[in-house]
Amino acid sequence: MADGFVFADPKLTPEPKPDVKRFHWQLWGGVVGAFIVWWLLYQILQPLAHWLTYDLLGLPIDSRLGESVAFFLYDVPKILLLLTGMIFLVSVVRTFFSPEQTRALLGGKRQGLGNGLAALLGVATPFCSCSAVPLFIGFVESGIPLGVTFSFLIAAPMVNEVALVLLLGLFGWPIAVLYFISGLTIAIVAGVVIGLIPNIERGVEDFVWQISVGENNSSAQTLTWANRLQQAGQTTREILGKVWLYVVIGIAIGAAIHGYVPEDAMASILGKDAWWSVPAAVLIGVPMYSNAAGVIPVIHALMEKGAALGPTLAFMMSVVALSLPEMIILRRVLKLPLIIAFIGIVAVGIIFTGYLFNFVI
Repeated sequence: MADGFVFADPKLTPEPKPDVKRFHWQLWGGVVGAFIVWWLLYQILQPLAHWLTYDLLGLPIDSRLGESVAFFLYDVPKILLLLTGMIFLVSVVRTFFSPEQTRALLGGKRQGLGNGLAALLGVATPFCSCSAVPLFIGFVESGIPLGVTFSFLIAAPMVNEVALVLLLGLFGWPIAVLYFISGLTIAIVAGVVIGLIPNIERGVEDFVWQISVGENNSSAQTLTWANRLQQAGQTTREILGKVWLYVVIGIAIGAAIHGYVPEDAMASILGKDAWWSVPAAVLIGVPMYSNAAGVIPVIHALMEKGAALGPTLAFMMSVVALSLPEMIILRRVLKLPLIIAFIGIVAVGIIFTGYLFNFVI
């Protein structure tokens, strides 16, 4: 104390807090503003595509080239906008999950219940072919049954946000929901069947059983909404960076089919009347490789030209769920007989689903 003044100890003086409330308002204001811009852009896509095709480029309205160009100029931004919005939303949800939490949740679960839970978690968990081996090893080390593990590995690449967004945007919600349900069903049933194979453990390479991925002792990090939105934005950019070229190529092929392939040609090859179309589509799709972003625009164009829903979606499922690169990667941890059994069981499930699509729709 000096001359009647009291000087506060600087160590005890609280530092001014940032205006957290203002920051949150700015954050959510930015999210709402981005949504409004997204919605406005989506509304003008079709008239803009027609203006570019028929007014700016001067292509005849009834020409095959005009139809193909208009199809391409409309579908590319449409799909990319849908992917941007839905991947961002799904990525926010995914910030509440992690591979470690997934393993912990599935650990100790029995066949049946574990398969269903694994398939659902496969949809919500980030996955790519390169992550198949470490995830497989981590699941085995955690004591998760092999059948449950396979349900996860089937559902994760086949029923993901990219596939569902593309199906929703190109076919509408009934087909997207039907694909979602059938994809989960295939993953669950195939996992259960694989789990019932006698001595299935012998199909796994010996070194896998000797690996210990160790305990993850890090406590779950509590993320703020700012962290979650930032992570979602980064994930969205990464996924779009990987799939945009597939989208453009797939839609370009689809545009060519849309404008130049006769309608009766696809109906005769991939129509309901051709009983062999579903198994043929699966056999063609198994050795091929693409992701949902590349193959869905193609099957959309095929269906517009008269192809039936069953063989086209069966083709897509076989390409996405049984991709050649993933099988090559899984060969590092699985012996060839188990991989062949895995492909055969999933292929039979896809064929059955293809016939079911033809019967229902």
